[in-house]
Amino acid sequence: MVILIRRLPAKSALPVLTLAAFLALGQAGRAIDAVDFQVPGADESTVAALKNASALLASGKVSDEDAQELFTNARAEYGRLLNALFSLGFYGPVIHVWVNGREAADIAPLDAPAAITSVKVTVETGPQFHFSQAKITPLAHLNDLPKDFRPGAVAASGVIQFAVTGAVNGWRDEGHAKADVASQSITADHAGSTLSALIGIDPGPVLYFGPLVVTGADRMRVDRIVKIAGLTPGLRYSPEDLQRAADRLRRTGVFNSVTLTEADKITAPDTIGITASVVEARLRRYSFSGEITSEDGASVTASWLHRNLFGGGERLLVTGSATNIDAISSGLDYALGVTLERPATPNAGTTAAVSANVGRTDQTDYTEDFFDTGVNFTRWFSDRLTGNVGLTYRFSQGSDASGDFLFNTLNVPVTVIWDNRDTATDPLLGVYVGGGVTPFLGFGPGENGAQMTLDARGYKTFGSENWLTFAGRLQAGAVVGSSVLGTQRDNLFYSGGGGTVRGQAFQSLGAEVIDNGTAVPIGGTTFLGTQLEARVRVNDTWGVVGFFDAGLVDIDSFTPSGGNWQSGAGIGVRYQTGFGPIRLDLAVPLHNGAGESGGTGLAGGVLIYVGLGQSF
Repeated sequence: MVILIRRLPAKSALPVLTLAAFLALGQAGRAIDAVDFQVPGADESTVAALKNASALLASGKVSDEDAQELFTNARAEYGRLLNALFSLGFYGPVIHVWVNGREAADIAPLDAPAAITSVKVTVETGPQFHFSQAKITPLAHLNDLPKDFRPGAVAASGVIQFAVTGAVNGWRDEGHAKADVASQSITADHAGSTLSALIGIDPGPVLYFGPLVVTGADRMRVDRIVKIAGLTPGLRYSPEDLQRAADRLRRTGVFNSVTLTEADKITAPDTIGITASVVEARLRRYSFSGEITSEDGASVTASWLHRNLFGGGERLLVTGSATNIDAISSGLDYALGVTLERPATPNAGTTAAVSANVGRTDQTDYTEDFFDTGVNFTRWFSDRLTGNVGLTYRFSQGSDASGDFLFNTLNVPVTVIWDNRDTATDPLLGVYVGGGVTPFLGFGPGENGAQMTLDARGYKTFGSENWLTFAGRLQAGAVVGSSVLGTQRDNLFYSGGGGTVRGQAFQSLGAEVIDNGTAVPIGGTTFLGTQLEARVRVNDTWGVVGFFDAGLVDIDSFTPSGGNWQSGAGIGVRYQTGFGPIRLDLAVPLHNGAGESGGTGLAGGVLIYVGLGQSF
């Protein structure tokens, strides 16, 4: 984009001259302690923007720089400040950068000073320009320009760029893949402090996808790459469809990188070629994770993954886990599972999976051996919205205070997840909402019914450095249609532990029913829980957290009473790593449910939680 300047101030020292390559290897010298940076007459926001753009102030400690580096930054200062001023609508500034009392732009690169004793920057912003004309034609249907791109508004350069980009993308969204700027006239009138911006757009023809060309495939079959991408030849061009195709390919986990590139030229009469360039990842991956708490013991999980089993993007995952190792209030749980996933089955946006799991659960209220197998389909409706439906058979047998039990259950889990968080491991903003319903059909002693669950999380961050984040979580669940004793035990609800209420032992709060005159401790048919956190970032590496958790478990009721709810609170620290924060939480019980004694960990009830990633 060219800006035509009708008049420049006579003493302007703008960096419009081309700077020669800096070849001097000046002798290192002790740099100055500070830069004298002045913007007379400017408001605080303008001064702050210029200081943020300053090359000389960027390093923070000028005294640590040698003369050569400092002189290089002084030469770059003009351009950085000019761009910042343009972005604020100032098109007639005067910029001076003095090094040892001389204008830096006037010092030849080969004459760079061996030592620098003073640096002074002064900026006269001049008047702020406003749009005299602001027009882009033609525009696509339903294409709205920025509200600040209008006559009378501040003529910020970023507004012009945003408006032009939006106009071009508006046409691309309607299938005009080769839309581009056809003409532009941007003129600054210094006498009137106005800027005229007249832009012409050439939409080009409506184009349609041609056959997808694949490069870089080795073990992965090209026909499967094409199927997963889902760019049907003859489909009207859409940037959104192109992005979804790339996301589907990346989601398989088969590739280290995926790039979809549009052809430079149109294939007559109206086709645009797309090339998918892929780099395949290693076939196999091993992983191991662990977590430890003072009350619930250690948990370890190991997995082996084959990314491309039959050459069609199939993922074979074998997992093994052991939890509650050396737990105080429960026994050892273990499980072994196998899952085979196939993307683009039956269509590009759906992944099919078959799985089988076997294991043992040894909790305070019951002991159970189980086996389950099933099939499920996951559908990505968008990058935010995901749905899942499955059919699973589960066999379990065990015992509790009511005696031995055996369940044969057919389950139909249906879940929907909306997730617009900025990141899953350490979110600062956004919302996560997951809801599900699982109708189940019991055979033998099992009864028919349905389990419903809700998991909602929200995040809000404050401060220019994102130093404070408030995070909240609400969990709810209910079982309807079946009695407590007639419900498969893993469909019932408990509270306590890292996933619900820290400071309380794992699954320490359940419900109680009377069976033939005997009190039977058991999970509840209703659950309500909340977790609240205030996360403070001390610096780029460390953070501290304060939290409060509460949970309610009952039978057919969400009303808290003295004995059916519990709570806990505590503090924690976070250490940032490249793969998420390491978490250490210390929690104490506040309110104990009926029959509870609270935490029995260190220091008279303090429970310790260590893991990877934020708690939610």
